[in-house]
Amino acid sequence: QVQLVESGGGLVQAGGSLRLSCAASGRTFSSYAMGWFRQAPGKEREFVAAISWSGGNTYYADSVKGRFTISRDNAKNTVYLQMNSLKPEDTAVYYCAAEPHPGSDYDFFDLYEYDYWGQGTQVTVSS
Repeated sequence: QVQLVESGGGLVQAGGSLRLSCAASGRTFSSYAMGWFRQAPGKEREFVAAISWSGGNTYYADSVKGRFTISRDNAKNTVYLQMNSLKPEDTAVYYCAAEPHPGSDYDFFDLYEYDYWGQGTQVTVSS
């Protein structure tokens, strides 16, 4: 069982930056692949970024590639999402999620492969 708690959301102007954190409980955090997803009002939840258990592989949605960076610190049981050059269309609730056994690269992008989810943190980007 893994419990996830996101933090770091807030209101920022377009072009600004935020760093989201996701703290995980449980002794097996380092064995999980981790992902960030987001959901804007009236839209489906969508993939943002993911990272393998070792941190050696990272994956990004095309919409955030070059602006967002996912990282993890297994000693602190925490995964991060550094968001730069934010745009109003990045406004959403951001969720972190844990996936114990990704079978392929494709699984990192699929929200249905993730077993554990946090409650989310609101990110609002003003124009």
